[in-house]
This record gives sequence, structure tokens and C-alpha cells, in this order.
Amino acid sequence: MRSPRTLAPPPAGRLRAPGTRTPLALAVPALVAIAFLLMPLVGILARTPWNDLGTHLTSPDVLEALRLSLVVSFCALGLSLLLGVPLAWLLARVSFPGKALVRSLVLLPMVLPPTVGGVALLLGFGRRGLLGGWLENTFGIVLPFHTSGAVVAATFVAMPFLVISLEGTLAGLRTSYEETAASLGASPVRVFCTVTLPMVAPGLAAGAALTWARALGEFGATITFAGNLPGTTQTLPLQVYLLLQGSPEAATSVALLLLVIAMAVLVALRGRWTGGTTDRAARPVRATDDTAPASPPATGIEEPVTTSAAPEERWPLHAEVTGFNELTLDAGPGTTIAVVGPNGAGKTTLLRALLGLTPRARATLRLGATDVTTLPPHRRGVAWVPQDGALFPHLSALSNTAYGLRAQGTPRPEARRAAQLWLDRLGVGPLGHRKPAQLSGGQAQRVALARALAARPRLLLLDEPLAALDQTTRAHVRHTLRGHLAGFGGVCLIVTHDPVEAVSLADRVLVLDDGRALQDAPPAEVTRHPRSPWVARMLGRNAWPGTATGDGLALTGGGHLVAADRLPDGARALAIIAPEAVSVHLDKPTGSPRNVWPGIVREITSAGSRLRILVTSDEAPDLVAEITPSAALELGLADGVSVWTSVKATEVSLVTL
Repeated sequence: MRSPRTLAPPPAGRLRAPGTRTPLALAVPALVAIAFLLMPLVGILARTPWNDLGTHLTSPDVLEALRLSLVVSFCALGLSLLLGVPLAWLLARVSFPGKALVRSLVLLPMVLPPTVGGVALLLGFGRRGLLGGWLENTFGIVLPFHTSGAVVAATFVAMPFLVISLEGTLAGLRTSYEETAASLGASPVRVFCTVTLPMVAPGLAAGAALTWARALGEFGATITFAGNLPGTTQTLPLQVYLLLQGSPEAATSVALLLLVIAMAVLVALRGRWTGGTTDRAARPVRATDDTAPASPPATGIEEPVTTSAAPEERWPLHAEVTGFNELTLDAGPGTTIAVVGPNGAGKTTLLRALLGLTPRARATLRLGATDVTTLPPHRRGVAWVPQDGALFPHLSALSNTAYGLRAQGTPRPEARRAAQLWLDRLGVGPLGHRKPAQLSGGQAQRVALARALAARPRLLLLDEPLAALDQTTRAHVRHTLRGHLAGFGGVCLIVTHDPVEAVSLADRVLVLDDGRALQDAPPAEVTRHPRSPWVARMLGRNAWPGTATGDGLALTGGGHLVAADRLPDGARALAIIAPEAVSVHLDKPTGSPRNVWPGIVREITSAGSRLRILVTSDEAPDLVAEITPSAALELGLADGVSVWTSVKATEVSLVTL
């Protein structure tokens, strides 16, 4: 018997796709390119007078030029941050006419010959330039042939590196973080300083390092616009140019210094031009809800401190939504509305319209006696939990939960106490010190829910808040949420695909389809008489649309259904059939059933203590039956088995559409 052979792993550094070889037609030019780029660097290293290096670099002229270069480069970096950060935000976040032109202006200094840039600066800011004369006559500011002129020249050529790097990072940052912060009461400036900037810090640091390095090495624009004045504008690159004329060896030593600084910046950046956001950084594997520590359900715990709305305050809702969504909402204080519907029905768009965050729809919104239609999102008193939770990754769970209270002006100790109480109520109290990356999906969703509840808004919007939780945790959080909503003085809208949530949490169920309200009724009414096929299927019912006839329904997909109910001929209607009302037979049944179809078993799934059987037929739409496991065993049901299904006419409910 031959022992199996094992393939030796490929040598380190030579990993490649199986069966591929590097084409010589590409490899040779690539190697030549590498040599071309490497040769000048090797030349500097080979020609550097190492014995005299210290003498050259410590000469008074070189030290003065180095000092001036550091002053100019750091001033240019500061000016680039002051002007470039807002410009990068504008390009990444705002759509406006001429945006492409502005971006081209940002890129222009990178492709413009440096001396041409210096001439342009002279014509713009020189004494005879468009703005230079006014600056000199009004403020006595003269930029050319002055250190400030060297700063302006360095800023002109270096700031694009910061803008491009930061714009790319901002574009990769999900806006849900900033929108959630605004919904918690944070002003735009606070959102930018406490959420946006910390999350784009890696990209900002990368852009700042590149900007500083470029400003340190600027030559052409500086010598053209600011001149080459020792101690005033003669920076280190200009010193190299001057030394080349009389002391080439000293010039090589100074050039080596600039090369080392540039390489140090690139090594520190590790080749990443745009850095990365905290949101997109690699995260450790999250623990599951079953294995991660969590606190038990809190009982008898003190009600959290709130600042937005006192318990006695009541906030009825009136909203008229136009645009993609066309509907009117009226709800009294303490009402919870479950918003359901298929994907694309406009559920999330409705929430974003109430927040004032989408151009697709606009809401005229009144909360209590206050019309908040014209108010920005952070002043509406509307908090929401988006589908992804949008926890701020740079803050701990406790700081996340306290964020809304802090934005509303609550002192830090009081806000943190209230936040800890909410985390305890939702079973994640011991995890307050953890960052979102250290939480499981379910734990993160509970923290996001605690953050919204802690702010005690006038209107609470929850976009599938329990979707990431396991069944046991979901039941506990649902119970906690129901207890809070029972004493909530405002209105809560919950987008959900879970019929248990819709029935157990909501006072009303709003059914949307294509932005329109198909049904707005108590859960019991929607359960008994769903007016949407999607909702009927969500509730586990068979739903067949059709047109009413004398004895039942002419089905849209073909076939006929007999029903005991009678509707006017020609009326559009939906037939609702409970799965437990469907009988399954091996042979064609005889007797009372008025609706009998042959079919084939296509799928068997478990539904608690019963089995759900999907049967397809050429004579009727797909039909789901629900039977006991013993009945399925007795019938010998399996995928592909031919069966007969039957439904009594009295078991069919017709709902007009």
C-alpha cells in the first residue's frame, strides 16, 4: 500500500496562483522600472561623504535652513488643516454645482509645474497681484520674499495631499454614525468634532504626514514666489540648490537628510495614502451572546435619570409625509406603531423622513404642541436606532449610551449614571467598558437600543432593533422594551419583519407597500384580516390574490377557489387560508371539501411542535399546510412525494383590497 504524498509548501515570498507564470514581457519592464526608481537613491547613498556627514549637517547655514524648513512646513501643515479639513468634508459630504471643478482645483497644484505655481502666486498675492496690493495697503501684509510667503507657497503645493487623503476616508465612512449622533441631539459641529474626526483620524494622520513631508521638500514655488533669502526664505531644499554650486559633497549630505525624512514618513504610513477609518478597521472575532458575559435581567432597578422629557409630559404625533411615501400618521402619547411591509416598501424611508434626513420624502411633523418640521434633526427630539446600530467605534459602550444625554447638556457624572442604569436594564451592564468591536452583534444592538432610550426623546424610531438578537435574549429585551414603552410619553415606530414583535409590542400595525399605507389597524385586526399578501405570509398564512366571483375567487395566477364568504363580483380580494386549515392526503379526498388540488411536496420545515409542508401544484398557487410529525410519518411525506390537498370553503377568509 502506497503512502499518500504531501505537497511541499511553496517557498516564502513566492506564493502565486496555481498554474500561472509571470510573463517576461511584463516582468522585465517592471524590473527596469524598479531599477530606474532605485538608482537615484543608490547614487545618493554611494556618493555621500560619510566621514564628513556630521560636519556638513551641523554647519550654521544648514542648521538655519533646517530650522526655517521646520517652521515653514509646520505652519503650512497648520494652514492646510485649517482650510483643507473643511474642504475635504465639503467634497465628501455635500453635493453642489461645480463640485467637479473644485476638485480639479484641488488637484491642480499636484500636476502644475512648481515654478508655474510660483508665478501664479506672484500674480495673485504679489505686490502687483490681484490681491497682494490690497493686502499691503489695507493690512500692511507683504507675502513675496518673506517667510510668510514661503508658508503660502508650501501650503499651495502641499494641501492637496491632505484634502485628497481625507476626502477618501470621509467618503468611506458610513453616514449612519453622523445621522444617529444628530438624532441624539448633537449639533453639526459637535457631531463633526466628537464622531466624524475621531473616526477618520487614521486618514487624517496619513494626509497630515504627507502634507508636512511635501511642504518640507518644496522648492520651485518657494524660490519663485518667496525668493532665496538666507534666514528668511532659504529652506533646506533651497540650501541644497545653493550648495550644489560650490560644495557638491555638502549638498549630497543635506539631500540625504531630506531623503531619510521622506522615507521615514512613508515607512510610518506603510504605503497607505488614505489610512482607514475605525469603522473599516479589522475587528477581532466577536463573542456570541451565549458565551460572552452579560448581566442578568434587572429587577426593581431605579428608573434612569432623563433630561429630554419629564414623565408627565405627553407628545402626540401628527405627520403628513409626501414624496416617495404618501401617508398621514396620527397617534396619541404612549402609542407604539409597528411598521411592516416587503423590502422596498418605504419603511426606512418613512423613519428618515420623520428625522428630516432624506430628500426622497418630506414630513410635516408635529410633536405635541410643537411643529418641528423646519427644525434640524438634532433639535427635533427624535431618536432612532438604525439597522446596523451605528455604535461609535471609538467610544465605549457606556460612553455611547451617555452620548445623547451629554449632547443635551447633562453633566458627565449624571449622564454616565443614567447610561449605566440603561445598560443594566438591557442585560449588558458589565460590558460598559468595552468598545463596540469587542461586543457580539446582539450585545451591540442592545447597547444601541439603550443609547436611544437613555435620551428619552419625544419620538422614538427603531429600525429592526431586535433582529441581531438570539431568541432568548430577544424575549428578555422585548419584555424590557415593552415595559419602557408602556410609560413612554411619546410615540414609538418600530420597523420589523417579526410578527411576534408586531403583535406583542405594537398598539397598531402600519402596513406599507410602495410608500403607501395599505392597512393601519390593531394587531388583532391585521392578524385576522391582513390586506397585504406579504403580511399574510409573514403571519404564516397562505395568501392568494384574485377577483371575486359568485361562489368565491378567480385566482390571479389561474385556478378557482370556493369560499363561503361572498363579495361583489369583480371586486379585488385576497383569500387568506391558515396552514392548519389545509388537509393533506395521499389519495384524492371525497366528501365535504370544496377545494381539492393535486400537488407535490417540495419542502418540509419545523414550526415548533408541528411541521410545515410546502406543496406545489399546476392547478393552484403554492400552498403551505401545517400537520403533526406523527401525521407526516403516517403519510410517509418526503420531498417529491405526490399528495392531494383540500381546504373547506368555510376555512377561506376573503379580504377586499
